[in-house]
Amino acid sequence: MRKLGLLFMSVVLIVTLSACGSNSSSSSSSSSKEVVFWNPFTGPDGENMKRMVDEYNKTNPDFKVKNISLKEGDMYTKIQTVVNSGKNVPDLMIVHAERIKQYVDNGMLTSYDDYLSDYPELKEENYMTEAWKIGDLDGSRYSVPLDIHSFIMYYNKDLVEKYAPGALDDNIVTFDEIKAAGEKAQKDKISGIGVTWVKPNMLSLYAQNGGELTDNGIDPTFNNDHSKASFQQWIDLYEAKVTNKDGEDPAQLFLQGKLIFYPEGIWMNNNLKDAKFEYGLTNAPQLHDDKSKMVNWSSSHQFVMFNSDDRSDEKSKGAIDFIDWVRDNSLEWAKAGQNPASLKILDEQEYQEMAQSFLLNDPEEQASLKIFDYKYNGYVSEELDAKGLDIIFGKIPVDKGLADIQKTLEDKIAKDTSNK
Repeated sequence: MRKLGLLFMSVVLIVTLSACGSNSSSSSSSSSKEVVFWNPFTGPDGENMKRMVDEYNKTNPDFKVKNISLKEGDMYTKIQTVVNSGKNVPDLMIVHAERIKQYVDNGMLTSYDDYLSDYPELKEENYMTEAWKIGDLDGSRYSVPLDIHSFIMYYNKDLVEKYAPGALDDNIVTFDEIKAAGEKAQKDKISGIGVTWVKPNMLSLYAQNGGELTDNGIDPTFNNDHSKASFQQWIDLYEAKVTNKDGEDPAQLFLQGKLIFYPEGIWMNNNLKDAKFEYGLTNAPQLHDDKSKMVNWSSSHQFVMFNSDDRSDEKSKGAIDFIDWVRDNSLEWAKAGQNPASLKILDEQEYQEMAQSFLLNDPEEQASLKIFDYKYNGYVSEELDAKGLDIIFGKIPVDKGLADIQKTLEDKIAKDTSNK
């Protein structure tokens, strides 16, 4: 019996070890030859990214890319957890440009410096400057841009011809022109401009007014005359009944032909293609018709690698192989309504015919694309989105709203240990 028992235990042990070895080998094989890629593309643009990954994998790279799209908020929460634990950290990830400084200051990102000598085309002259410079911090490169996406303005061509003839001759629509058109259209129950996403609307105007989010890179300077003037510009339009009413959906008004100007992102173009009228894209609303003073709020999706002890140099190079391929194959991303950061896209005739291409084709337009790279821009965004509409629609006095925003920013920043 004892011998049979020992024999049985030996067999169980061998089978168990074989199974563990098999699973380990399978897991290792799968993970060792695969780049896990997290991104926040869960909308229609997620399908474009999936097609890009599929096309790349068809080239039979040494490391295939595993595409994982997560809701933006969930993704940013999850990455903090996995980096802190050191387990299941993705090999490659897309983050918004505004977050990179904070990640670097918190020691969370891996530099590309040790690898770029093997990728001579991953260099500034091959990319949009405003998008490329975001990843250069403390003399090291921490990101490579996928795109530069901008907040511009759509317009109903028929309504512009009727209420604002000539306003688009220079491809710049000023707030004065918007107000004049909106007042003229009131008798026909047509709104002049939509009150849309507050953050890019306000930051674009704030920059035009000469505002800066910080003087020293840390402390916020948002409660000032530039902010007040920027909010007052929109408050005046609302009080003059030039904008949509509080509670009205400007997207629906535009699609119904009841809104002349609709500020939105270039990425929304695909959502408007079923409109029953002709529309165009132009710059965001401007204070002046001087192109040298023009500002179009922009951001950028950037490729980064978070710190991980499990990622080998070979796998890191496998991730950068994909980035290098995207640099040369970004037309599919342009089809999502985006402006790729790789200037190679300018060689594509199909791209030249896309509505958003005007922002990259003209050097003056390129110069207008402003990315707010303040370390705590994310906090600014949260506050503008939380309080901005109430300020514009008169529910919060502008002075009180700005004081509240400034105080909240200061409180949040005081908790960041990376400044200590």
